[in-house]
Amino acid sequence: MTKLSVNINKIATLRNARGGNMPNVVQVAKDAERFGAQGITIHPRPDERHIRYEDARDLKKIVTTEFNIEGNPIDKFLDLVLELKPTQATLVPDAVNAITSNAGWDTQKHKDYLKEVISELKRNGIRTSIFVDPTPAIIEGAAETGADRIELYTEEFAHYYSLGNKEAIHPYTQCAELAHKLGLGINAGHDLSLQNIQFFKEYVPHLLEVSIGHALVCEALYEGLESVIKQYLIKLK
Repeated sequence: MTKLSVNINKIATLRNARGGNMPNVVQVAKDAERFGAQGITIHPRPDERHIRYEDARDLKKIVTTEFNIEGNPIDKFLDLVLELKPTQATLVPDAVNAITSNAGWDTQKHKDYLKEVISELKRNGIRTSIFVDPTPAIIEGAAETGADRIELYTEEFAHYYSLGNKEAIHPYTQCAELAHKLGLGINAGHDLSLQNIQFFKEYVPHLLEVSIGHALVCEALYEGLESVIKQYLIKLK
């Protein structure tokens, strides 16, 4: 079964819109795990516009499944990750002002930098994953960095799938097969939803984990968090 890691950034966005502590991100993380989620993902950004660094510290105390912290490995982010030692650190090359992540790493161009960062994380017992586009050369470069896993950036698939173009899955299938051959674990995330997740799971081999936040929270507004998480778990079997 592919694990479901629930990204709770959008919960923090809603909380921050009014101040205070409603909704409570710690309680939502507890509830997500209670409803069956096998991981909690956060992506703190330097401006802390959704998840705050202190949220990460609070969540570390209560998450009982896998804790995944995503972000651009600037010094502040790395200091946080090395302090908390989550199950997994996912390295994402997002720009400071990006609304959301919109590209994967050029693992050839940034290979030496990624090697250095990944080496430090692994010395501290943290599993590492690199956010990448589904391109064979990029996958090969990722394998050379020493990373444990890749996270396939799935926005392009989700876009074309919504238009009825199922052929868009092919690069992901091919890259997952290549990554597995090279000894990399395979994660995926970005714009995956109840509408496309089962198809993606069926056609992407060796899929270990998906990280889903925006769509899952939107779906939960209509159907409830427990119901939506359980639907994902069924589709990921």
